[in-house]
Amino acid sequence: MLLRQQGRPLEAVELPDPVPGPGEVLVRVAACGVCRTDLHVVDGDLHEPRLPLVPGHEIVGDVVALGLGADALHVGQRVGVGWLGHACGHCEYCAESRENLCDAPGFTGYTRNGGFAELAVADARYTYPLPDGFAAEALAPWLCAGLIGWRSLVMAGEGRRLGIYGFGAAGHLILQVARWQGREVHVFTRPGDSAAQDFARALGAASAGDSDAPPPLPLDAAIVYAPVGSLVPAALRAVRKGGRVVCAGIHMSDIPAFPYRWLWEERQILSVANLTRRDALDFLTLAPRVGLQAQTTPYPLARANQALSDLRDGRLLGAAVLVP
Repeated sequence: MLLRQQGRPLEAVELPDPVPGPGEVLVRVAACGVCRTDLHVVDGDLHEPRLPLVPGHEIVGDVVALGLGADALHVGQRVGVGWLGHACGHCEYCAESRENLCDAPGFTGYTRNGGFAELAVADARYTYPLPDGFAAEALAPWLCAGLIGWRSLVMAGEGRRLGIYGFGAAGHLILQVARWQGREVHVFTRPGDSAAQDFARALGAASAGDSDAPPPLPLDAAIVYAPVGSLVPAALRAVRKGGRVVCAGIHMSDIPAFPYRWLWEERQILSVANLTRRDALDFLTLAPRVGLQAQTTPYPLARANQALSDLRDGRLLGAAVLVP
């Protein structure tokens, strides 16, 4: 599925089979999750993608060919590919093991062709072996909703009482991880979204309510997954003194002005940018221990535009996944 112009639907086209270059692998796509970042790319909220572009950065598949030097993986191996598709390896951030902030990065489904296709080429260094025992469709949301969600959870600190604002693909996965860690989780959804609130309670949330309502007790930390800037002041008001608010999306609407007293008493606002290979390895080791279960809605690859529309309009519980 090809994006020729932002703000326009994807087009079903036949492209030549891609060929892996040095250090790359060719992956036959078994499933690719549909992330809100894909929606931001297609709708034009994220500027300057490489067009024409194959979107998609939650790729699960099998290695079918190796480029020169990509010998850490093998043909037939089940792998995953996420949003950070390349880092330069020599800027000051890469040298500090902060490749998520690389000065010359490549992003799957944004500056590199992604997984809304039957075949995808990926940098072998950013291609991860995946655990057995999970269907490809169930694994796909792990590759961004899970990985970025995990990084945001780590950045939130070790506080016992956690708030999650926005309960989509990332929220429903990280609720499971946080509950496995023994935390008390409170979920906040768009007002009146009773289906999402019931879903959150079924997964073990201590409470689930509208995002404009306060939590039952002050939170130690809150993670904002919804791309809605007005939720940041709301989350600040919900956290206790010294609490943190983590903004987990790559795109968010503007944060409105708010009184300084809501930030005072050493509250913090942090943002998550991309992820590192260490995040991926840590999460992909942890998730099977948690028994992480993704709620997914499968779509044939040809219905990618419908999946994006359903995500845009809030008609999904959990994550959409394209299956070639």
